[in-house]
Amino acid sequence: MRARLVVFPIRGRNWCFIRSIDPSSSGTASAYSPSTIRELWKRISFKSEPLNANAELVIDFISNKMNKGWTALEKAPEGSFKNKLHGLGLRLLARVKPSENLLTSISKEVTNVQVTYPPSLNPRLVRRRLRHIAMRGTIIHRNYFYGSVTLLPLTSALSVLPLPNIPFFWVLFRSYSNWRALKGSEKLLQLVSDYSQTQNSVLSNDEGNEMKDEGSKHQTEDSAGSPWVLEPSKELEDLLCQGHENGDLSEAAIADICKAFRLDKNDVLKYKKLM
Repeated sequence: MRARLVVFPIRGRNWCFIRSIDPSSSGTASAYSPSTIRELWKRISFKSEPLNANAELVIDFISNKMNKGWTALEKAPEGSFKNKLHGLGLRLLARVKPSENLLTSISKEVTNVQVTYPPSLNPRLVRRRLRHIAMRGTIIHRNYFYGSVTLLPLTSALSVLPLPNIPFFWVLFRSYSNWRALKGSEKLLQLVSDYSQTQNSVLSNDEGNEMKDEGSKHQTEDSAGSPWVLEPSKELEDLLCQGHENGDLSEAAIADICKAFRLDKNDVLKYKKLM
């Protein structure tokens, strides 16, 4: 499966790194994960799978349960207790860094990445920054994952109270999210660090302008076997030039970019608020 990443400067030296929304892959993971505890136990007990595969199966099962619970909170009537819990969850999710959302979107099914960026940026610098995000994520989210797991027994003790154990479920979600970000970091680092297969996948700006048609043909051929492909986009460059105001990208331009490249506007705005 291919993941399309979009990279562009959003505020000064702050760059936005985000994955395009792919509706076709939204239900891929849930289709193969068990829906009940009984089915989960059968798949673990009667199939001689390695420990890592069983761990992924359990995590996918927990993820589906959390997604169904979140969907139920979204559909709760306005002003109800569940609706207030949903509002609290949105405020907590707004504090999650956008780089974590990028890394959690890189699943184990991703086999190559297509990086779209404006031609004004140096393609080597784009790749270097993307590799830095992946390498840094493997360190940070491993530490965060261990810290979150350590807090699970402490927050589970709050279950004796006659109220929903919100701290426990938040720490459980953070454990899951950091685990996914860790695995996404390792996968992304593996893809962008492959030098041998990707020497011809970088489309330089000069060659792209002079041999646009021929370059697109070579890109299509290389992308089938290359783990990553850099693709300069003139459309993205034009949207950036039209939307810059005093070094910042206007919200109208951000909305246009999100519409053109199918991006999550809330995640893009998080990058703009980073200092």
